Amino acid sequence: MISATATQHVDLLLVEDQPSDAELALRALRDLDLGTRMHVIEDGAEALDFIFGREAHADRSVEDAPGVILLDLKLPKVSGHEVLRALKSDDRTAHIPVVVLTSSGEASDVERCYALGANSYVVKPVDFNEFTEAVQRIGMYWLQMNEASMS
Repeated sequence: MISATATQHVDLLLVEDQPSDAELALRALRDLDLGTRMHVIEDGAEALDFIFGREAHADRSVEDAPGVILLDLKLPKVSGHEVLRALKSDDRTAHIPVVVLTSSGEASDVERCYALGANSYVVKPVDFNEFTEAVQRIGMYWLQMNEASMS
């Protein structure tokens, strides 16, 4: 897996507990050759520590936020919903684009995520090629086309 060290700036943070999905997403993004620095975290608690510069990630600054976060909902320790709530309720991190990338197509999850401040909600395609294409489209949009907030 591609991973930036804790002290490096991270363009994309992938919060995904399924190693196969994480590797597939990273491979799809790597194939775009965006020069993107990526980091993968497997549970919600560590994701919050990474973003807010706590515990094992105390050498990071909350101001050195990722350019975009791809967030699964069903995570160990702290759910994706709770990660999203924490990010969007803190003025220091509310500006970070969060794309929910999950297997849940439940209307209640979609509505809840948008109510919590998600910038986008994408249901993971089951098909390998469709999954790869979806992740590449997300990467192209959020890392190249979208004008990021300077907050």
